[in-house]
Amino acid sequence: MFTPQGPTLRELAVQAFSSTMRGYDLLAPKFDLTPYRTPDRVLEAVADAVRPLGPFGRGLDVCCGTGAGAGVLRGLCGERVTGVDFSAGMLEVARAAHGGNDTGPVVDWVRADALALPFARAFDLALSFGAFGHFLPEERPGLFDQVYAALRPGGLFVFPVGAPPAVGSRAYWSLLGFDLAMRVRNALWRPPFVMYYRTFPLAGVVDDLVGTGFTVRLLPLEEFGRRPDGSPRVRLVVAARG
Repeated sequence: MFTPQGPTLRELAVQAFSSTMRGYDLLAPKFDLTPYRTPDRVLEAVADAVRPLGPFGRGLDVCCGTGAGAGVLRGLCGERVTGVDFSAGMLEVARAAHGGNDTGPVVDWVRADALALPFARAFDLALSFGAFGHFLPEERPGLFDQVYAALRPGGLFVFPVGAPPAVGSRAYWSLLGFDLAMRVRNALWRPPFVMYYRTFPLAGVVDDLVGTGFTVRLLPLEEFGRRPDGSPRVRLVVAARG
């Protein structure tokens, strides 16, 4: 799964028995060498789907990590891009990776909890990649409230959601096993490390977005094909603030 330059098994173990924030501080220097980094194929597909929905002035990368989403926003927004994350280590890597380009919009990096964003009606577009497993289901409405407040009226909150694996498939058992292991770890060890793969079902997510005040559309990302029943393998959630 990992390149020779990526984290060792021992490093991953130390990270897994840290808090979520501390774990990502430790992982940050090698994060982009792991499978946890959103693949370029996904980033490009989202950018292509969102571009016709613009134009956009200011963009927000929610839980930006090492800045992959901010890179997408730089190609979509004309004025300013802001990446926000609670991990100082991840922000340091993001700043180093994306701070040397003088073309395009200005990029800011802000350390903050996504459940307490320090913004109000500041952005035309918000996106997020690969971060929602770090929020428990009961935290989801609060997260969406914060993004809603950060957007200007008419602003969009977009993110991809993959279809769940078929019941009984190798991927199904792999994700189930990982989540069960994390639940056992968090029941026995403090501080918790919140990282789950099966706590973000599309139907529940849409309900929470609508409950927050968003108007929601689902766009198929056809680059990733369709399941045997004809449904998209990956959808783009497009949530518009009223």
